[in-house]
Amino acid sequence: MAPPLPRAPLAERIEELLAPGGPLPIVAAGDPVLRAGTVRYDGQLGPALLARFVEALRITMHAAPGVGLAAPQVGVELRIAVVEDPAPVPEEVRVARGRVPQPFRVLVNPSYEPVGGGRAAFFEGCLSVPGWQAVVARHAEVRLTGEDEHGRPLDEVFTGWPARIVQHETDHLDGLLYLDRAELRSLSANAAVAERWAQPTPREAARALGFELP
Repeated sequence: MAPPLPRAPLAERIEELLAPGGPLPIVAAGDPVLRAGTVRYDGQLGPALLARFVEALRITMHAAPGVGLAAPQVGVELRIAVVEDPAPVPEEVRVARGRVPQPFRVLVNPSYEPVGGGRAAFFEGCLSVPGWQAVVARHAEVRLTGEDEHGRPLDEVFTGWPARIVQHETDHLDGLLYLDRAELRSLSANAAVAERWAQPTPREAARALGFELP
């Protein structure tokens, strides 16, 4: 068997990825890039190319639509993600889930650690696992550290739904999908979630589908 062909340098591959313009193709579960983990960003792209790549991630996230997108989801093994959540939800949902608007931000080399022992479980989906959602119990509060796209340090505590978003996206950078942390008995098609489990919390789903909430 012939050895695999060497890959082009990262900057060249990203230039090719950006060349068509518009939203980038989102990689679906089953592609090894989603499981390989990432390398720390250390100036591999240079400021101008990094800015273009970040803007492409933002456009792709909005077009999907989603509230976060990690570089591996567009086939790039860099430790970079973007998040933004306008949180267009009813007041009852906002209160139950702690979902409040989050401005657009870039997470470079992020990592998180729990603050306290609180856990929160809600249905969660992923742009790389289209058509499905499952209940995931996550830390209710986390401290996120890293940098922004300009190299400025990031050290912030997130709670509620924003904490869920940054955990989900940082997990992508570690080669994890939300399904790795999910209660698989809760796995539901989007249509089933909309029809049956649209309540602010998944208590009814837990009773009907036979799983426990934390």
